[in-house]
Amino acid sequence: MMKIDTHIHAAPQRIEKEASPWNPQACYCAEPEELIAHLRSQGIGKAILMSGGETDHRELVGNAACRRMAAEHPGVLYWMCNFDPDAPETVMDRMKRYRDMGAVGVGELMINRWIDDPMIQEIFRCAEILEMPVTFHMSPEPGYSYGICDRAGLPLLEESLRRYPGLKFFGHSQVFWLEISADCPKESNAQRSGMGRGRVIPGRIGELMDRYANLYCDLSAFSGSMAILRDPKYGLSFLEKYQDRLCYATDTMNRHETFPLGRFLDELAQRGALRQEAYEKIAWRNAENIYRI
Repeated sequence: MMKIDTHIHAAPQRIEKEASPWNPQACYCAEPEELIAHLRSQGIGKAILMSGGETDHRELVGNAACRRMAAEHPGVLYWMCNFDPDAPETVMDRMKRYRDMGAVGVGELMINRWIDDPMIQEIFRCAEILEMPVTFHMSPEPGYSYGICDRAGLPLLEESLRRYPGLKFFGHSQVFWLEISADCPKESNAQRSGMGRGRVIPGRIGELMDRYANLYCDLSAFSGSMAILRDPKYGLSFLEKYQDRLCYATDTMNRHETFPLGRFLDELAQRGALRQEAYEKIAWRNAENIYRI
């Protein structure tokens, strides 16, 4: 069985992305045909497109484009819906419409406000009722980078995990994954947005996973890869312990991007270090069951 990638980006027509403080090298967002071929070369048979919102943005396409790309590649591409940060009173109607159009979840949620903002809370409330998993990107504070915002230690995320027990929250991005270790930076925005290095001292991610059964993890990009690979012994124990709530993903947007976690998972399974049952859950079974794809 080929892997399912629960986090990719594509565009109906190639989009050139300029360099920025958050993406220091210029790159591009590819068309789906290019991405599908690239993913298949890595043993990935299905993938879920992340949306940039209800309208297209300069670097990320929105719900309508994601829906069209998925419709043009049935059984291979699926899509999540996203929301522009306005009119919280209509979120339920909008989310129902996107769900009925085929959206399998909400993501990549990145409204640059504190998690307890009414708009974000309404998205969570509606997603819980409609059983739409939410994948989020995180920022250390509004106005810095992009993503929903929380303080060091993720207190606002914890409050939402408690408030919406029926909602599957998929954590993603550096600000989230750095919290896997208790010695993660707590003051500087730049440091809180960096990549983790070195031995893991079990931190808030494990604590929240133990406390809240509705916290799941998106293993994509270098943030997810480094969280597991920085301390392979701890990473393996994390994979085994939380195998039911981890989903393989890459965050790929063009054929030049590859991430090390897929090969690491394959190698662990091949030598028997990661049990086959855990490998299959992380690689594809969890995604298949959660998103019904």
